[in-house]
Amino acid sequence: MSIVIITGGSRGIGASTAIQCAKRGMGVILTYNGNPEAARNVVRAIEADGGKAIALKLDVGDSTTFLSFREAVHQTLSTTWDRTSFDFLVNNAGHGLYNPIATVTEDEFDGLFRVHLKGPFFLTQALLPLMADGGHIINVASSTSRVATAGVAPYASFKGGLEVLTRYMAKEFGDRRIRANSIAPGAIRTELGGGLNDVFEAQLAGQTALGRVGEPDDIGCMIACLLADDNRWINAQNIEVTGGYII
Repeated sequence: MSIVIITGGSRGIGASTAIQCAKRGMGVILTYNGNPEAARNVVRAIEADGGKAIALKLDVGDSTTFLSFREAVHQTLSTTWDRTSFDFLVNNAGHGLYNPIATVTEDEFDGLFRVHLKGPFFLTQALLPLMADGGHIINVASSTSRVATAGVAPYASFKGGLEVLTRYMAKEFGDRRIRANSIAPGAIRTELGGGLNDVFEAQLAGQTALGRVGEPDDIGCMIACLLADDNRWINAQNIEVTGGYII
């Protein structure tokens, strides 16, 4: 059985990814920060379908906790799956901010940086000793790094940085046969940034070739499929998953 770690796995894209990975026979370690009950609900859903999942607390914006998180992962692998390593890491956790450049504060900028770029960088570094050779890292980026959308400049900038980091991960971890790819979702019906209102959703749907906004499962299924060995030759790529957003 392959084991996947999914950050921000208590809701939205992360929760869908956890459920879809479990449906494909993977053991799941999902993380949460402020909502343990939501994480427990995801674990219950996986277990009700015959899968196995464990939820661990993690603040991706606080890199000082990453070594203790690694120890918690090590303990979980040993007691739950009788293993000393895991196979896949999905760097998904994040939050949004909708402010124009003229009004973004330094604290807001730094908070987004810690979660969306610094966090994935140093969390991956911390977990590498536990990752099995031949593993796979998927970083969740964003289509906002391709299509400029007013009000999300810091978020988009760090997601663009994550795309670049992904290629360097693929290059530097290649001697261990660890692949690294990023996916770039478009507009998805989640709680990120406060969610979508009807007017904004209609606008986004009108800019999308398939005529709707995405659902979490549109992304969760993609990530779970990308982790499969059938896609073993895909490496160092950023894959946009948007239904054809502004093409």
